[in-house]
Order: sequence, then C-alpha cells, then structure tokens
Amino acid sequence: MTFGIEFVPSDPVHKIAYYAKLAEDQGFSNVWITDHFNNRDVYTTLATLAMNTNTIKLGTGVTNPYTRNVAITASSIGSINDISGGRAILGIGPGDKATFDSMGISWDKPLTMTKETIAALREYFAGNKVSMDGEMVKVGGAKMAFKTGDIPIYMGAQGPKMLELAGEVADGVLINASHPKDFEVAMEKISAGAKKAGRSMDEIDVGAYTCFSVDKDAGKAIGAAKVVVAFIVAGSPDMVLERHGIDVEAKKKIGEAISKGDFGALMGGLVTDGMMDAFSICGTPDECKQRINDLLDIGVTQIVVGSPIGPNKEKAIKLIGKEIIGGN
Repeated sequence: MTFGIEFVPSDPVHKIAYYAKLAEDQGFSNVWITDHFNNRDVYTTLATLAMNTNTIKLGTGVTNPYTRNVAITASSIGSINDISGGRAILGIGPGDKATFDSMGISWDKPLTMTKETIAALREYFAGNKVSMDGEMVKVGGAKMAFKTGDIPIYMGAQGPKMLELAGEVADGVLINASHPKDFEVAMEKISAGAKKAGRSMDEIDVGAYTCFSVDKDAGKAIGAAKVVVAFIVAGSPDMVLERHGIDVEAKKKIGEAISKGDFGALMGGLVTDGMMDAFSICGTPDECKQRINDLLDIGVTQIVVGSPIGPNKEKAIKLIGKEIIGGN
C-alpha cells in the first residue's frame, strides 16, 4: 500500500508547497491537487510543488474533460512531468454538473466524454499526431511539440459505469469513499471492466480518496472531520446512505443546515457517529490504522489522506508519517 495526500489550493500555493515537502519527508508517495475554477489553478500549483519537492509524485486530483480542451490538458500535465523530472500523474473524472452549470458549461455524456478524452490523451503522450472524430471529442491532427512522457492516468469514479470504465482504460482509480462496504461494490465493477479489457487487477492502483482526520486526541480528530462528513452526506445518493443504514431524511436536514450556514447544528448532533464511521477515517493513529488495514484487505492499494487531514495539518502529517506510514 502507498499513501497519497490531497490539498485544495484555497490556501496560498507556497503554504501547500511546504505541506507537500513535509508529506514527502514523512513517506507519502503521491500528492493530489484539486482542480476547481474558484481556487488557485491546479497546474500553477503543481509547478510550484515540482520546484519544492524531489521524489513525491504530483497529480491532478482530479481535473475534468470539460473546462479544458484535451490538447491543453496534455500540454499542461506534460509540462509538469517535464519540470518535475517525470513525476506527474493525471487524475481525471467527469466532474460535478452543478459546478459546470454555474460556469455555463454543458455537462453532456460524461461517460463518453471521459472515455474519448483518455483515448486522446494516450495518443498525445505517445507522441502521435491525434485525429479523432468521436461523439464528444474531435481532434483534427494535433500533436505535442515536446515529449510529455508516458504519464499514468487515474480516473476519479463513483458510479458503476464509471468504475467499470476505469477498470477498462485507467492506470488507477480514485474513489471518494472511506468504508469497506463501498469498496466491496466498487471492486466488483472495476474488476468487471478489467476482465472486459483482458487486464489484471494488478495493473490498476485502487485509491481510497478519504475524508481523513487524525490526532492523538480522538475527539479533536472527529470534531475536525464533522463538517466535511456533513457535505459528503448531503451529496450522497440515497442508495449509498441506505447501504450504511443512514436515514435518508437526515440528508435533507443536513443540507438545510449547510444552506443556512448553521454549522452549530452539524456539530451538535445532526452528523451522527454512524455517518462518521461510514464517510471518514478519523481518530487516533491506531484507530485510523485499523480502518486502513480493512481497506487493504479488500483490495485498496493507495490511501489518499483528504480533507481535513487533522485539526492541525502539520501535526497530522507528521503523526501519519511516524505512526501510520512508518508503522506499516
């Protein structure tokens, strides 16, 4: 198992670079930077990280095929690969319809769009002149003028069809989940896709993109993760809530509290212990290790430590390095 860490570039880029270097020193293998239009640019951030780290792999966690033409994505991640000495990874997924609606971008045929984009990217990375007349992606003979390198492609996937596609075409898959029950379902779909493409599961790095919070004081760790879990519950399909025995009506109440900015209600009881267990890895290092081992047993090969990381990011990164990565 390897460990990755996610940072949202809502923080200043040089602060993220400090955290990324700290994570590298603590034994993390990958750093993933989110790509949202309202935060700092993902590729500018990754370029800064490339200049401030030595060995950690640098990934988009994740970008999407709608906001940038596929040739621009190939050029951007290829540039990161060049600057970093071959450490770039491209995480790509269909994104969120609500975000694209706010930007005035049509979210059409996400499965087809993702599949065709990955096919075009493979051609760009191979140094080929790309001509494609796809349903969603059309390229008329574009080619990179520099060697991008053969960059691994990870798919951000949630739904069954996307998970199956990841098994068919991706080097890795990033799944926003923290509980073995969700991975039991996901692994079946990824495996089906791999079998369809004549691939082995050993070829696919399965990443648990988790809500993670660790501290020597379990109460502080749980408190730091509650708001993140609230947003996860509010955005979860009813089917996922039912899988974990969570009352679907609770989603509505949590959504209403979030829309009112009533975070006191979230902390005061709306977010239950069952929700915390279903949608986060949090607590002391030993408690977190227990869940990590459960995920390892089910076939997860990378744990991505996502927001909030802990009540204190710097202390949490050091704690993970010393007691979880170093203890494995």
